[in-house]
Amino acid sequence: MSLDLSNYELLWPTPLFVAEGEHALRAADRSWDERVIWLLTEALVGSTPAADFAEIPAATDPTGDPWASTASRWGAAQKPEKDQQRAWLRELLGRASELQHAAVPRPYWPHRNGQGASRDGRAEQNPRKNFARLISTFVDNGYLAEAFGAYCVDDHDDLPDASEIIEDRLGISGLWPLSWETWDEDTFYGIIEVFHDLVSRPRTRWHHPYSGCGWHHQEFHHGPARILYRWKVNRLLGEAGIEYELASEGEELGRLVAVTDDARSELLHRTLNDSAPGILGDVDHAIALFRRRDTSTENKRSAIVALARVLEERRTLIKEHLGKDEGALFEIANRYDLRHRNAGQHGDYDDAFLDWIFWWYLATVELTTRLITSRTPPEQAAAPKSHESPTNLGPS
Repeated sequence: MSLDLSNYELLWPTPLFVAEGEHALRAADRSWDERVIWLLTEALVGSTPAADFAEIPAATDPTGDPWASTASRWGAAQKPEKDQQRAWLRELLGRASELQHAAVPRPYWPHRNGQGASRDGRAEQNPRKNFARLISTFVDNGYLAEAFGAYCVDDHDDLPDASEIIEDRLGISGLWPLSWETWDEDTFYGIIEVFHDLVSRPRTRWHHPYSGCGWHHQEFHHGPARILYRWKVNRLLGEAGIEYELASEGEELGRLVAVTDDARSELLHRTLNDSAPGILGDVDHAIALFRRRDTSTENKRSAIVALARVLEERRTLIKEHLGKDEGALFEIANRYDLRHRNAGQHGDYDDAFLDWIFWWYLATVELTTRLITSRTPPEQAAAPKSHESPTNLGPS
């Protein structure tokens, strides 16, 4: 079997699609094919992938008897070598890295001619309106059914008040249904963070045809939903030129933090995942202080001081590898207006200086962690801290 992937486009991050697909492959229930169709409907553009999957025979009856019992046919379906649908899905997941992500369409005629378009020829971005649309999609796909309940013609008297649920978390009333036109900046950013904590992905659904009731969702999981939510919201913010993103790990998980370049993001990821338990709390808190959206100069100083404490504990190791030059590393913290805060310290420098020191110290913490790890036998190495990030998809 060889799949033609040219007409398949991803709406999800590739690792999340693979992880949820592998979970579906492990499912042993009789409706596993419906579980897969729901995944393909959600994660890929259009109905083509799900239709292609549905057209594949579920299993081959080795007896060739069209009147074989349901039990015998189900037994055959459980044999991997007889299950063409499972083989199809395995190949798709194995080649997921070849799938293209759905792209924004090229500018249309009015946009190319300056009507309702920005200078690059694309339609003007309204991040608040686009976010409200995104939440509407999550609602349609059942991602808020666990938090808000779901209407059913047979049972709809005890639904919770969604507006009160949001108010309990954010302290602002009347935010549901969403009215993006009324939000100020703080409300918008607060709502983004609240919904990160509310979404959960339904891995299965069933159709209730009575009186046009529609789809009902079940088997909810927060981890995959929050990964998808962060990915989509961060893309939305990036396209709008907003320099914040939802953190994917650490103390600020699911909260808006300042955007960093790829190299610094990778440094943050390595430091948070590789630090020993004894220093992880200080490092995690320092990163949170430095990156949070409302960070201040004092917060940045505190973050640097926290990292300086970690480096002080490792001073012998640093001196061993840097020799006499290790003193320069600590002179910054001691002579400038960072740690001791006395009259003899330098304080007349730009805040950009704080950024430089923070990243320098964080890189040094990560370097010393690698040096320690290289000396530690594998069986004694501390297990890295687990984070709900795109490369660590959380509980299944």
